[in-house]
Parts: sequence; structure tokens; C-alpha cells
Amino acid sequence: MSSTLEHDPRVAADRGGLAGLRTEYGRRFRQGDIGQLPVLVGLVVIGMIFQVTSHGAFLTSFNLVNLTLQMAAVGTIAIGIVLVLLLGEIDLSAGSVSGMCAGVMAVAAIRHDVPQPVAVALGIATGLAVGAVHGIWITRSGLPAFIVTLSGLIAWQGGLLQVLGKTGSINLPDPSFITRLTGTFFDGAIAYALTGAFVVYIALRPLLSYRRRLAAGLTVPPLGVALVSAGVIAVFAFVATYELNRDRGISSGLVFFIAAIIVMDFVLRRTRFGRMIFAIGGNAEAARRAGIPVHRVRAIVFVLASGFAAWGGILGASRLHAVNQSAGQGNDLINAIAAAVIGGTSLFGGRGSVWGALFGIMVIQSISNGMDLMSLSSSIKFMITGGVLLSTVTIDSVLRRSKSATGR
Repeated sequence: MSSTLEHDPRVAADRGGLAGLRTEYGRRFRQGDIGQLPVLVGLVVIGMIFQVTSHGAFLTSFNLVNLTLQMAAVGTIAIGIVLVLLLGEIDLSAGSVSGMCAGVMAVAAIRHDVPQPVAVALGIATGLAVGAVHGIWITRSGLPAFIVTLSGLIAWQGGLLQVLGKTGSINLPDPSFITRLTGTFFDGAIAYALTGAFVVYIALRPLLSYRRRLAAGLTVPPLGVALVSAGVIAVFAFVATYELNRDRGISSGLVFFIAAIIVMDFVLRRTRFGRMIFAIGGNAEAARRAGIPVHRVRAIVFVLASGFAAWGGILGASRLHAVNQSAGQGNDLINAIAAAVIGGTSLFGGRGSVWGALFGIMVIQSISNGMDLMSLSSSIKFMITGGVLLSTVTIDSVLRRSKSATGR
């Protein structure tokens, strides 16, 4: 096998060292396969701009901890949006679903004295049921997901108002099980241990992939690409942990968020179900002819998306210690979609990663947080956020055409 590959003209030999790294990154750039590089560069630029314009307040430990708290809820919703976008679909109801499910949880826990862990489970179960309704309706009726979930956006807003009743707001006692979902902090050695486990996972993924491809006789990129990427992430993670430790530490909400990303990343990359999602997003008709149960997979993805929306709404309620009539409204849906797209998930389906939810929400929330520190008006904030989203979608479209031109 190896001797055959060595003489196969279709297999290009990889160069080692810095020259190999330059060649590999040059090839990726020409083919539009630049991964999370624009997002990482954007985060550095955003941090520098807001650090200057906020007179040094943006990168303080206190503000960075607040930033992680703000990321968790909408970032969790964005995980579900990523799954739907991978199918080439859209879910416009995620914000409304998150608010209604948070309302179900709060009413059960406070007005009906249901044990809080059970109330949280009821909130998530409500989200899963809503997702099942969406998924079955879309697959059985043949209606576009856009129409069904737009209807859901309106209907579940009404559901939230109905659940909350005349009072319109429910306060959550603190401390309690619900508020501790995001209000628990890990600092000191525990924070560094969590970061170390995260870095080991990040570093092992590309190394294991490299070994598997090498053992299978497939072409592999220079090992230095994986090592450099892992090294950059490790430095960033430990520096961030050091800064967070100077204040309250790592919030439990952020831990839940990243844990959900790791689980779904494994599902998408290492399971048959995950491969079916990518196949359907790439070409639904070809996937159907290959024997993939397209309707069933689509329905399950909408169930998962609404489940993550529900969990995100619960984390949001935990951080705010309350649920009111505006829960899940405002910018939540737009920010979740923007986070998914900015993180590299294609609106056209078949390309992306749940890690995009993390990188994307870091960009979106950093921009929002920085503009708050600058005391900008809501009108300016909306225009800037819209401009960032439009720019990202445009880049996605250009990269898609670039990949098509190179036969990828």
C-alpha cells in the first residue's frame, strides 16, 4: 500500500518544517479552507479596539468573567442552530422556545413547588416536545422550515405569555439549584485542572486524526499544523484562566456550554448520525438515494435544536434570577444565528462545526459587551451587529464559490 501511494501522482508529498506549514496554509487559503483563523484574528482585533476605547475596562478580569456568563445562554442556543444549519435549514423559533421553556421551569418551581431539578427537566422536556412538533410538521407537510419555525416564533411567544399569566414576571430565589446552574464558580487549582483537561482534548483530536489517516495510507497535512493550532489554543486558554482566576473564576454556565460542545462535536464527527447530517446538508437527494432516512434525521435535529434552546433559556434565567415576558426575545435569536455563521457554519448546509458556536458567540458577545462599555445607543449596536453578520455571510458565500472552483 505505501509503495503504491509513494508513486501515485495524485498524492502530493508534504514538505516538512516551516516551509511545509507555509505551503499548507497557502493551499488552504487559496481553497477557502481557512477554518477559524478569521475568527481568531477578529477576536484579537476586537479585544484591542475595545480595550482602547473603553479606557482599559474591556480586558479586566471582572469584565471577562461577566463576558463568559453572558456567552453561556445564547451560545447554547447557537449549538442547536449549528445543527440545523448543517442540514441547510433554519430555525427561527429558537429564541421564543428558550423563553417559553424557561417560563415553564419557573412556574413549575415557584408557583407549583415542584423540586427545582424536576422543574429544569420539565423545561427541557417542553423544548424537546416543541422540536418534535416542528420536525414532524416540516417532514410530513413538506413546508419549508423557515415557514414552520417562523410560525413557531410567534406561537411560542404567546405560549410564554400564557404560562407566566397576569403577573408577567417570576423571580427565582438566590441561592437555589436553578441560580447555581450559572452562579457556581471554579477558581484556583480546579479552574486550571478544567482548562488542562480541555487543552488535552483539543490537542489529542488532531493528533489522533493524524495517526488514523497515516495508518490508513491517506495523505496528511504537516503535523506542525496540528501542533501549532493546539499550542495557540493552549496559550489562549491558560492566559484566559489566569485572568478569570483573578476575579471569580470559571463559571459553571461556561462549563456546561463547553461540555455540550464537546459532546455534540463527538456526535457529529464520530457517529453515523453525525455523518448523516453532513450528507443531508451536502446533498439531500443523494443522501436519500444512499439509503439515509432523511426525514427522520431532520426531525431529530429539530428536536435537538429546541432542546438546546430550552437549556439555553434556563441558563439565561439562572443568570438573571428571573423569567419575564421578554425572555428569549430581543437579540437572542439573531445573536445565536450570527454566532453560528460567524463561527464558520455555512448557511448552505454541509459545512461547519459546533466549535463555531463557541468562537462565534465570543465574537458577538465581545462586540456587544464592548459597545455596552462605550455606552453606545441601541441603534448603533443593532447596525454594527447587522453589519458583522452581513459581512460574515458574504465571506461564507465567497469561500463556498472558491471551494467549488477548486473541486472541493
